[in-house]
Amino acid sequence: QAQLVESGGGLVQAGDSLRLSCAASGRTFRRLSMGWFRQAPGKEREFVAAISVSAGSTYYADSVKGRFIISRDNIKNTVYLQLNSLKPEDTAVYYCAAGTVGSANERHYDYWGQGTQVTVSS
Repeated sequence: QAQLVESGGGLVQAGDSLRLSCAASGRTFRRLSMGWFRQAPGKEREFVAAISVSAGSTYYADSVKGRFIISRDNIKNTVYLQLNSLKPEDTAVYYCAAGTVGSANERHYDYWGQGTQVTVSS
């Protein structure tokens, strides 16, 4: 099993940057692919980014490609999401997730954090 705890959210202005962290407990982290999803008010949860076990492969939603960077530290059992050039439409609760398959499909993820709020003002 794995427990996930996100941190790093906050209120920023358009154009600013944030780094989200997701700390995982349990020894299975190094065998799990990791993903970030987000849910804006009144909208369905959507895929943001994913990273493979070895960090050799990363995947991004078109809406964040070139602005967000996903990375992981298997020594610290932590996955990161660097958010650059933030836009008001990036406002959402951001969730990290862990699963055996890194993909844009949230059904492939078995473990979820409780989320961290990111608010971007214009």
